[in-house]
Amino acid sequence: MRVLVLGATGFIGTAVCARLAQEGHIVVGAGRRKPQVQPLSVDEWVCADLSTTQMQDWLSVLDNVEVVVNCVGVLQDSPRESTRAAHVKGPGVLFAACADAGVRRVIHFSAIGVDRHQASAFSATKLEGDEALMALPLEWVILRPSVVLGPAAFGASALFRGLAALPILPAVRNAGSLQVIALEDVTEAVAFFMRSDAPAHMTVELAGPERLSMSDVVVVYRQWLGWRPAIAVQVPDWASKSMYRLGDMASALGWRPPVRTTAMLEIRHGAIGDPRPLIDVTGIEPVRLSQTLAQRPVSVQERWFARLYFLKPLLFVILAAFWMLTGIISLTTGFPIGVDLMVQARTGLLAAPGVIAGAIADISVGLAIAYRPTTFYGLWAAIALSCFYIVAGTILLPELWNEPLGPLLKIWPILAAHGVALAILEER
Repeated sequence: MRVLVLGATGFIGTAVCARLAQEGHIVVGAGRRKPQVQPLSVDEWVCADLSTTQMQDWLSVLDNVEVVVNCVGVLQDSPRESTRAAHVKGPGVLFAACADAGVRRVIHFSAIGVDRHQASAFSATKLEGDEALMALPLEWVILRPSVVLGPAAFGASALFRGLAALPILPAVRNAGSLQVIALEDVTEAVAFFMRSDAPAHMTVELAGPERLSMSDVVVVYRQWLGWRPAIAVQVPDWASKSMYRLGDMASALGWRPPVRTTAMLEIRHGAIGDPRPLIDVTGIEPVRLSQTLAQRPVSVQERWFARLYFLKPLLFVILAAFWMLTGIISLTTGFPIGVDLMVQARTGLLAAPGVIAGAIADISVGLAIAYRPTTFYGLWAAIALSCFYIVAGTILLPELWNEPLGPLLKIWPILAAHGVALAILEER
C-alpha cells in the first residue's frame, strides 16, 4: 500500500521507511528539506514542514495514500523549532486533512508517560496532539515509546555511546528508571499496525522488559564497546544543572543537544511503562538491551564515534572562540602590534584599516561557526581566510615563516581542524 511517513529523515523515521520498504509498501517520505540523495527505502519524496504546511497542501500530498505514519518530534522550543507547532498545530492540520482525504489509518508517535504526567512543553504538547487525533473519525493508533536505542547514532542512542567512552561515568541524581526499547521492536510494531486486520483506536506503550538506570545503560554500552568498567562519580546538582543550561544555550544557536532543560524535567519521571499490551496485541516481545547489542557486533566506527562524541562540541566551541577572540584581540590590546606588522609589510595608509578589516572578518567567521544554520559556510569561510593569510603573509612578510613561534606554520593544523569539523558536522 501507499504510505506517507512524516519525519522520514529522523532517527525513527528512517528506520520506519526501511522497514516498510522491506514489507513491499510504496513509501512516500516527507521532511522539511529534500535530501541530497533520495534514500533507497523511499519511492517518492515530498518537501513538507509539518509545522507550517496548510490543509490544502496536505490534500494534494495525501492523494492515494492509505496510511500516514507521523514520526515527527521536537524535544524543546528553540529559534528553529516549536513544540506546539510540531506536536499540536501541525499534526492537527494533517490529521484533519487525512480525515477529508479518506486516509484509512494514521499511526502517530507520541511519548511514554504523557498521559500520566506533563513535566514540560514536550510532554504536554505531545498529549494535546494525541487527543486531537483521537477526536477524529480515523483508524488511529498512537505509539508511545520509551527511550529508543538503535544502530543509528542520534539523540539518546548517541549520548549513551558518548558517555560509555568516558573514563569516568557521571551519575546524575534524581534520574528515573528507563525501560529502553530497541529501534527494531519499534519498527516491527509499525509494520504490525500497518496490516488491514490490525486493531485500531488504541494507544500502545513501547517499553523494554527491564528497568535500568542511566548508569546501567551506559555500563551495557561500555561492555559492548569492549572497554573495562569506568569509575562512577556522582555529579553534583549544580554541575548537572549547568550542563543542561549549556545545552539550552547550544539549542538557542540552532544545535540539537540531547542534554537540555526538557531532558532534565522529563528524566526525573523516567521512561517506564507496561510492555504487556504490546505483547498481547502484536505478539512482539521486546528484547533486553544486552541481547539487542549482542546481535550487533561492535565495529571500529562505533568506537570512533563514541570517543568523538564529546570532542565534537569541544572542537566547535574552540574554533568559534578562536576566530572571535583573534578578532577582538586585534581590535583591542593587539591593535598596535597588528598595525606595526602591516607597516613592516609596507601597506602604508592601509595598515590600520587592514587590521580592522581582518578583525571584523575573523569575528564574522567565528559567529558563523557558532550559529548552526551557518556553521557549514563559516567553516569554509575560515578555510578560505586561513589560505588568504598564508598567501598574503608569504608575499608581504615571508620572514614570518622563520619566526620561532611559527605564526604561518600554525595555520596548517588549524586548517586540518576545520576539515575534521566539516567531516563530523552532520547530526543524522
